[in-house]
Amino acid sequence: VREILESTVRPAPAKVGSSAPADVIVPKGPTGCDPGQTAFFQTLQIATKIAKGQIEMTNDTHLISAGDKVTASQAALLQKLGIEPFTYGMSLLKVYDSGSLFDAKVLDITDEVLTAKFVAALNTISKLSLALNIPTEASVTHSVANAFKAILAVTVELENYSFPKAEIYKAYLADPS
Repeated sequence: VREILESTVRPAPAKVGSSAPADVIVPKGPTGCDPGQTAFFQTLQIATKIAKGQIEMTNDTHLISAGDKVTASQAALLQKLGIEPFTYGMSLLKVYDSGSLFDAKVLDITDEVLTAKFVAALNTISKLSLALNIPTEASVTHSVANAFKAILAVTVELENYSFPKAEIYKAYLADPS
């Protein structure tokens, strides 16, 4: 949903009196305006020259700063140059689903995020269960592994008793190379 809404953003011309949402920088180069309009550029203190029968801006010009009100001459210049510096479109703030209102951030939740949160919760349950000595499905694998380690520790120290899985560890301890 968010991608669809954000893909509908369209360019918009600067309107007189509106507040600029971002800085507007007019690039240097040919303007397409005839030499009779140089006074217009001089009014805005924009350095120009005449080249190939048209006005050419000699420098990139920082025309409007973010937050400033757009003046009539700035809007007219942008319109003459065919520059639409601003955009309009819908911005998603909230999501309504089955009688509940959610923040738009819920749309950013992916399967990977849900999986990571679920695994973290399982780890917490497992750690708590082990610390409290309360067996749960989350801690059963750890409990079995800990029981195996305890049985193995006792078996390694006994000379007369062993079981098949313990033989591997006894052989390693006898010759670690």
